[in-house]
Amino acid sequence: MIWESWSAFWSMGGRGFFVWGSYGALAIAVVAELIVLRSARKRALEESHERSDGGSL
Repeated sequence: MIWESWSAFWSMGGRGFFVWGSYGALAIAVVAELIVLRSARKRALEESHERSDGGSL
């Protein structure tokens, strides 16, 4: 697509709010998922180290 101006690009033919809102929601969801995965991985590694250091099964 060829846009007449940057303003036309951002407005997306009057649907810019929904288009860019969708991209924003996706970005927030991806960042939240990365944060949750990182904390879960950290917690799993800590539990694994505690089990291996304790010597108990």
